[in-house]
Amino acid sequence: MMRLIAVDWSGDCTDRGQRDRIRIADWQDGRVSVEGGRTREQACRWLIAAARQTPQLAVGLDFAFSFPAWFLRAQGCATVRQFWQLAEREGERWLASCVPPFWGRGKGSRCPSDHRQPHWRGFRATDRAIRIAGIQPKSPFQIGGAGAVGTGSLRGLPHLLQLQQAGFSVWPFDPPRLPVVFELYPRLFTGPLRKSSAAARVAHLQSAPFAALPPAVLASARHSEDAFDALCSVMGMAAAADRLSALPPVTGPDALLEGAIWQP
Repeated sequence: MMRLIAVDWSGDCTDRGQRDRIRIADWQDGRVSVEGGRTREQACRWLIAAARQTPQLAVGLDFAFSFPAWFLRAQGCATVRQFWQLAEREGERWLASCVPPFWGRGKGSRCPSDHRQPHWRGFRATDRAIRIAGIQPKSPFQIGGAGAVGTGSLRGLPHLLQLQQAGFSVWPFDPPRLPVVFELYPRLFTGPLRKSSAAARVAHLQSAPFAALPPAVLASARHSEDAFDALCSVMGMAAAADRLSALPPVTGPDALLEGAIWQP
């Protein structure tokens, strides 16, 4: 039996903020738990320990595993691993300076006026391919403002190196095998509801398959948007577990630089 884990990530710069926001939903043989209280580093070490206990493990993380292919090439990166290494060295500088193509942090750093136009290069192909009631993944270049994914991504990429070095296959860049880690987009599992609304979360959690979950798990998801995202994601993973045991290969030079969001 596979073990499935979904992590609602955080790009917060403080240990306290990370412990408050990172939530881990753990599904194993129908039993589900949702936990918080870990920093990014602690969560990464916990995942490595979980893979040693249960090698038949699939982990979803909700940050962008890469950036648009043209940006990697502009940085001189021929592989995504080289880009992860570069992000480990330069990520904090990119965040502090917020020089274009990054945006959203600091006075006057606004969303590009043409960012929704087909020619704008701030999205990966996998970001453009997903749309749920008009909602699509944010650009990884957005590092400030509502829904910004870039900060968590830049601070997450170095942890992909750790997981890979510990024996995880990072899909779709490595040949798919277990244990595997892949990129999640929680909207695929929550739908278009307004997640910041406690009432909307409560209503969603009254539907199957959530109704049979332990009261403590449901209470966590009712009271925390982060826990809600993690729980909905792991339940979506459980519903498609057969596909997680045999993830498809991804080909093409751009796709192997940009990666792909897993879709059930």
